[in-house]
Amino acid sequence: MVPTASLLSGFVLQPAHGYVALAVVFTALVHNFYMSFGVGMARKKYGVQYPKMYATEDSPEAKAFNCVQRGHQNSLEGLPTFYALLLVSAVQFPLTAAVSGFVYSLGKIAYFTGYSTGDPDKRLRGSFSYFGLLTLIGCAVRTGFTLALA
Repeated sequence: MVPTASLLSGFVLQPAHGYVALAVVFTALVHNFYMSFGVGMARKKYGVQYPKMYATEDSPEAKAFNCVQRGHQNSLEGLPTFYALLLVSAVQFPLTAAVSGFVYSLGKIAYFTGYSTGDPDKRLRGSFSYFGLLTLIGCAVRTGFTLALA
């Protein structure tokens, strides 16, 4: 935890902030490479051509593709909020923020992998990502109050 006096006198990066940077990079790789490549391979496997976002047919193959696409799309929808919470949390709690960021991203890998099986219920394997997200919410709120009330 960064002391309040340090927050008010000028923000100083600590070695623990390096882990936050690694969490940011890891999350970007998960969403922009791992999941994107998964969708690309599913497009090829199930014959869903661009610019279609989702398969429109009513078939097992369409459902399977749509599960892969939805797993990626849903993860992307929450990404801006995650990054904001991670970076605000890192101001005062860099190590906690970094660990929470990794937990969140590992949960998103499990979520996407489960969803990509074609069985939407298997997306729940990644529910532990919420432990990371809820921790970031708590740290961000605490950081906000620490700064506002100092």
